[in-house]
Amino acid sequence: MESRTTGEVHPRERTHFWSEHIGSYEPRMGYRYARTDNFRGETVRQYTGAYQLVRVRSDEIEYSRTARQVREDPDEGYRLLLPLTGEIVVRQSDRETRLTPGTGTLVSFGAPFECLQDASAQAFVLTIPARELDGPLNRRSPLATSLDLSSGLGRVVSSMVSDLHAERDDLTDLQFDAVADRVVELLCLFAASDDRPDAPGHLTDVETMVRRFVREHAADPALTGTSMARTLGWSLRQVQLALQRVGTTPRDLIREERLRLVRERLRCGDCEHLTITDLAYASGFSSASALSTAFRQRFGVSPREMRHAGRRA
Repeated sequence: MESRTTGEVHPRERTHFWSEHIGSYEPRMGYRYARTDNFRGETVRQYTGAYQLVRVRSDEIEYSRTARQVREDPDEGYRLLLPLTGEIVVRQSDRETRLTPGTGTLVSFGAPFECLQDASAQAFVLTIPARELDGPLNRRSPLATSLDLSSGLGRVVSSMVSDLHAERDDLTDLQFDAVADRVVELLCLFAASDDRPDAPGHLTDVETMVRRFVREHAADPALTGTSMARTLGWSLRQVQLALQRVGTTPRDLIREERLRLVRERLRCGDCEHLTITDLAYASGFSSASALSTAFRQRFGVSPREMRHAGRRA
């Protein structure tokens, strides 16, 4: 992790310092400064061999990457650009996108672009290797297209990026990469260009994400198909279609995960002090009787019988 600021050098040298500093970790670009007499900027940079996250603040500046620069200094990776304040304008592939807080975009460094940051803008820039997006998105990344990060899955992505920065002093490289992997996985689902609710590839992604979400939140008594769909940024119909393809429903999947959780705790010696009622509430069931009925239907024995059998074994 490193922090740099133009305050380190004389005002007349600051534009040169900034161009050189950004160029030390980004491929060749052009820089056009609105003011050259006393440019101000600062970066906080976290990086490993896989990912890089930079929080950047500066006076007004325009970055550009020409076709010649793309050829001479190739970089096929992407930058996830998330404004925190101000406005950023991105032009790429004959599209112009105006970004403000709560929005974001994916910019390809494998194609020419222009990026104008106003004097009040601060932003996160997450560098993502091309292989992490091109495969999952089938090379259909939404270049210079605005992503709504104000709610649902988009807000989860934005929050995770902010948390990566906030916890920068306490994360190992392995932990940083693990969280970044997760961000990219969620981003692929969110930014997939083919979001038709009946698209088979999309439904497979939805099913995978839903199963993981249910496993992580099964103990929440408020978990329903509707609340899950809202949090993940999909419609309830999309979630239902994804699970219908594999023979289940949101309600059945949630119940199955809760029963699995109870069974694991019944077999865990550290949970022997918990009563069946305790286990029911701790696993998302409304009552011990509701748990017992569902458990017997699923496993052929009551929770108490399974616990006793485990003690005798």
